[in-house]
Amino acid sequence: MLNFYCVAGKVYAMFFVDKFREQEGRGVVFDARSEMVEDELKMRSVFQIGLAVCLCAGICMAQDPEIKIALLGDSTVARGSGWGTAFAERFTDEVQVRNFAMGGRSSKSWYDEKRLPAVLAYKPDYVLMQFGHNGQPGKGPKRETDPATTYRDFLKMYVREFRSIDAKPVIISSVTRRRYDENGNFYTTLKPWAMAAGEVASEVKVPFVDLHRSSTNLQNRVGRAVSMTYNLKEGDTSHFNKKGAAIISNLVIQDLTNVVKELGKYLK
Repeated sequence: MLNFYCVAGKVYAMFFVDKFREQEGRGVVFDARSEMVEDELKMRSVFQIGLAVCLCAGICMAQDPEIKIALLGDSTVARGSGWGTAFAERFTDEVQVRNFAMGGRSSKSWYDEKRLPAVLAYKPDYVLMQFGHNGQPGKGPKRETDPATTYRDFLKMYVREFRSIDAKPVIISSVTRRRYDENGNFYTTLKPWAMAAGEVASEVKVPFVDLHRSSTNLQNRVGRAVSMTYNLKEGDTSHFNKKGAAIISNLVIQDLTNVVKELGKYLK
C-alpha cells in the first residue's frame, strides 16, 4: 500500500513538472501584473505539493517496515558486544530489528527490571530470545535461574506474553563461551540451559534455533587460535568483535531461516 502512495506521489509530481514546462515552452513574456504570472506561481505551488507528497510517502515507507523483529537477551546479543547488530545488518530495509538485549541480564533480571512492556509496545512480528549466561551459579540471587525449573518458567512466560500480541516467539539456545582447556580442547558449561531452551520450545511449539550446538561445532572446527580472533578484547571469550559477531549471526540466520522460512526472502 505504501508503495502505491509513493508511486502516486511521483506521478503527481511528474504531471505538474510537464505542465510547468509546457507553460515555459510558450515563450510568453510575463508582465508582473498579468494573470499568467499568477498562474505560474500557482503551478509552482502545486508542483511543490506534489514533491512533498512523494517525499512524505517515502518517509512513511522508511518508518513502517513490513517486518519488525525484537531481540531479547544479554550482552552476547546486545549492541556493541553481541551478535545482534550484525544480525540486523543482514536484512533488507523492509525489516526493522530492534535490540532490547542488555548486558549482565538473565531471563529473570531482564523481566524483573520491567523491560517487557517496551517490547510489547513495539508490537514486533517476531521476537528472538537468547538467555542463559547470567542465569548460571555465581551470578547472584537476582539473576540465577535453574535450568530444570525457573529458567523454563521464564521462557514460557515470555512466549505467552508475546503470543498475546500476536507476535511469533523464537527461542534461541545460549551461544557458547569460547573456552579451551590446557590441552586445547573446547568445553562448555551452558549445556543444561541450552537443553532446557530446546525442550521448552518443543513443549510450547515455537521455532527453536540451537545456537549452542552450532557455536559449539564452530569452536571445535576452527580451534582455539582462530576462536580467539573473535574476542571483543584480549581474554574476553564471551563477547564478540565485528568479525565474531558476523560469524555468530550467520549461524543464527542459517537455523532461523530453516524454522521461519518466510524471513529468508528479506535477507540481503
